[in-house]
Amino acid sequence: MSQLNYLEKLLDGVEVEWKPLDDISVKISSGGTPKTGVAEFYDGDIPWLRTQEVNFDEIWDTGVKITEAGVDNSSANWIPANCVIVAMYGATVGKIGINKIPMTTNQACANIQLDGNIANYRYVFHFLLSQYEYIKSLGSGSQTNINAGIVKKLVVPIPCPDNPEKSLAIQAEIVRILDAFTAMTAELTAELNLRKKQYNYYRDQLLSFEEGEVEWKTLGEISKKISSGGTPKTGVAEYYDGNIPWLRTQEVGFREIWDTGVKITEAGVKNSSAKWIPENCVIVAMYGATVGKIGINKIPMTTNQACANINLEENVANYRYVFHYLASQYEYIKSLGTGSQTNINAQIVKNLKVPIPFADEPARSLAEQARIVAILDKFDTLTTSLQEGLPREIELRQKQYEYYRDLLLSFPKSDEAA
Repeated sequence: MSQLNYLEKLLDGVEVEWKPLDDISVKISSGGTPKTGVAEFYDGDIPWLRTQEVNFDEIWDTGVKITEAGVDNSSANWIPANCVIVAMYGATVGKIGINKIPMTTNQACANIQLDGNIANYRYVFHFLLSQYEYIKSLGSGSQTNINAGIVKKLVVPIPCPDNPEKSLAIQAEIVRILDAFTAMTAELTAELNLRKKQYNYYRDQLLSFEEGEVEWKTLGEISKKISSGGTPKTGVAEYYDGNIPWLRTQEVGFREIWDTGVKITEAGVKNSSAKWIPENCVIVAMYGATVGKIGINKIPMTTNQACANINLEENVANYRYVFHYLASQYEYIKSLGTGSQTNINAQIVKNLKVPIPFADEPARSLAEQARIVAILDKFDTLTTSLQEGLPREIELRQKQYEYYRDLLLSFPKSDEAA
């Protein structure tokens, strides 16, 4: 039976009525924030939810706890477990969550306590997930905020509205199908987090050396060349939309780089410092939010000036060995930055030291580096590869979930609901 036929059988020709959230809820409320700077209102044992913790998932705890006095002296009232929560302000506007324990929230959360005789809370959760982009689009102001009035008017398809028992059975079956996909994704995500911890553990073990076991050499000493790139003048059409890959630091993220989001032209290269680099350079991001992150370009490309491009001497250092070592030093490299954006520069990169085992015996040294790389690459592939690792599997499961969600929750709207 095709998915479409299954959906038709599940609904069996029943009527679907689009109802506003306000009509299918016991209560829709927002919370409040105890006055900041008042010590007696914070560091208590009452969970207090902020919108940055709402992220398309179940919520079992909160990062901040408040006290009874904090509740009594604010609008941060308790809500029961299993409310559907919609983030209304800022960067998370439109994101959906479910609180799995009773808690309080700030005023940026719309807390929807559904009427269980009409709507399954997880059915509404899945449906609102499918409406994320639409809900975001309803916002206004510089932060595109929404409000509780907007949330109350959001409509949800209720199958078989005149037969509550059948309606809830249909909703429960749709939830069962969609929850199965989210459970698979959750299991894979948990597995990914475990494998990342294993990778970090083995990396630290394999790259920790006793005094005298290795010779510490600077990147400048083990490289053919360390260079940074450049940016063709913006606004000049002939410099952009070409076929030459041009890397920006926001694309450097502890992984192999097979393509770039922006391409430039030959004229763009000739009229800037964006020079070509060969494949398999180790790239260190030097500016801004990504400072200290490491990547490897798997194709020849150009880069902007915020990338330090390390073309290693292959008779001395295995490029993937250096990649893994520098990834282990991320926090240290970040700490070397200065200025408001904590930038580093090419000279700092050149002075970074790398442990070279058996430095006086090149063949033995490279064999040892290759041994370490072989172990770490297995974990790296599993945890970062978008072609064959867990991230790829998670991406596929998420796409399956979205496909079936859209299939199961795509009901025709009446003119009034539309």
